[in-house]
Amino acid sequence: MANDTRPAGGARGRRRAAVLGAALGGCALVAASTTPAAAHSGGHGRDVSYVALGDSYTSGPGIPRQVDADCGRSDHNYPSLVAAARQVTGFTDVSCGGATTAQMWQAQGTHAPQLDALRRDTDLVTLQIGGNDAGFGSIIGTCARLASQDPAGNPCERSYHASGYDQLALAVVRTAPKVDRVLRAVHARAPHARVIVVGYPDLLPDDGSGCYPQVPFAQRDFGYLRDTEKRLNLMLRLVAGVNRAEYVDTYGPTVGHDMCKAPADRWIEPLQPASPAAPAHPNAKGEAAMAQAVLDRLDSGRGRG
Repeated sequence: MANDTRPAGGARGRRRAAVLGAALGGCALVAASTTPAAAHSGGHGRDVSYVALGDSYTSGPGIPRQVDADCGRSDHNYPSLVAAARQVTGFTDVSCGGATTAQMWQAQGTHAPQLDALRRDTDLVTLQIGGNDAGFGSIIGTCARLASQDPAGNPCERSYHASGYDQLALAVVRTAPKVDRVLRAVHARAPHARVIVVGYPDLLPDDGSGCYPQVPFAQRDFGYLRDTEKRLNLMLRLVAGVNRAEYVDTYGPTVGHDMCKAPADRWIEPLQPASPAAPAHPNAKGEAAMAQAVLDRLDSGRGRG
């Protein structure tokens, strides 16, 4: 659509610039004050049209039952669980493993651009995107490779600071305007929808402790990677706020169930999964926890606006 990325003007444009500037500067602002009351409750029942957009944390690769092998999409991912709990029959899940913000407009293999699933009468949209733009996959590979050089140190952090600045912080900065553009496009194509941005769950111990070699990162890199994920989630919260979207925190509800925990207790699988899931991704319990966080948000907003 021609107006997917048109710049916002006036006070609204200045607000976007200010909040994006805060995100780029890493300022820990509270975005909730910029999020208006939802126009819809998110709906409950057959008259609701729900579209799920996102990457592999949304699609649920490896979790039974896989309904789209190319995208690693499970019928027990959090959008499917939300749709079932809300008894939504107008449900479309186009999430796909490996998706970046570019795949909102560009085909991914044989799959159409994700934004094409939106309609003017769409009631609810969930969006979880940005991890691949920030380079999550390559970060995990790089940090695992470097860990053997100094298991007790922080070789990964040193590597990403070798240029004199934090390359991962910069990657988050560069992702902010991409997510901003996606949200503007969502509103342009589904102008009446309640839009919910879903954050990423807790991958590593929140206290900064490590579990090498179960998770093959050097001891002092665990805290650095935890902080990088928190920075990404903060950016998503801020960009959601400036774009009339709501933010769902999935990090807080999953603390204590990271990939360092015992198989029975973890909701994120390590690089060698013990439960059906992709490496460093949520298992079925993790998807269920994210679904509950989304449902709690939908219920908390019922009747507003």
